[in-house]
Amino acid sequence: MPGGFAPIEKISMRERIGRALHAAIISGELEPGTVYSAPSLGARFGVSATPVREAMLDLVREDLVEIVPNKGFRVTEISEAALDEITELRLLIEPGVVAKVTPSIPSADLGEIRALAEAIVEHAALGNLIEYTEADRVFHLRLLSYAENSRLSNLVSELRGHARLYGLSALLARGELEQVAREHLAIVDTIERRDPDAVEELMREHISQTRGRWARPGAG
Repeated sequence: MPGGFAPIEKISMRERIGRALHAAIISGELEPGTVYSAPSLGARFGVSATPVREAMLDLVREDLVEIVPNKGFRVTEISEAALDEITELRLLIEPGVVAKVTPSIPSADLGEIRALAEAIVEHAALGNLIEYTEADRVFHLRLLSYAENSRLSNLVSELRGHARLYGLSALLARGELEQVAREHLAIVDTIERRDPDAVEELMREHISQTRGRWARPGAG
């Protein structure tokens, strides 16, 4: 690209609010079964109800929320069995793929990838669960992008989109979230060493433990 500048992503207010709402649902900040009105969510995000309502309609199509006439939108619930299935599919895809691309990730990109991992740690330290969830999504999809397989990336994005990280708040309260976030830095370290076997092992452990940590209290 001329001048070496990366393109600036241009997204609408509707998309921006949609991403924030999506992350809030995944992180558990917007609770399953609870009805939220567009005006109340708009006040929360400091915007009018219109872009919130539009973004929520997008999430309806993703089955993340459902319309409650004259009241707002209810966050859909997802079973523990479904979450286990999502984790199983991610384990089948992500560790092997990231291990495969590890030798070919350009050295020039490693600084940016580390910065993405550091952002996850920063949000964990600040207790920003919505931003943490979005940063985690960006990091994992960035690694998968080196496979240059859009179907694969879209599938993982969809799987992550339907997950629920119920235990984030509890981890934050126990002071453990930052430690979990640092696992992403360990993954970057192994990528920098060009060690595919170690990358695959760390990715598998990270995804497996994520499911256990995020489960509902008493689930099993």
